[in-house]
Amino acid sequence: MDRKRFEKLVGDALDQIPEELASRLENVDVVVGDWPTKEQLIGSGIDEGEFLLGLYEGLPLTERYDYNMVLPDKITLFQGAIESICLTDEEIVIEVRDTVVHEVAHHFGIDDDMLHKMGL
Repeated sequence: MDRKRFEKLVGDALDQIPEELASRLENVDVVVGDWPTKEQLIGSGIDEGEFLLGLYEGLPLTERYDYNMVLPDKITLFQGAIESICLTDEEIVIEVRDTVVHEVAHHFGIDDDMLHKMGL
């Protein structure tokens, strides 16, 4: 899939986030990368043979106090990793949506354990 179409899928997924949550995504950059760097993999908990599909880098809202004048938080979706686990464009659409939801949840302070309990 070309980058422009993939980025549109990311934008579409962000547009599906309810307004009451989307309005709290101030100062968050959402970008697309090909694959995570070695630095991004450190501490990710990803085992060998698994792929890091997305990454939230920042300070979750639940941990902020007197938080201003800072660089934006960053959510990266890794196109190469997502495409490598999907067989069809339809699967890519679903995986992009799920990964966006997962990383936005981290911005709100929801960790992986809670996401799994929630079925996400």
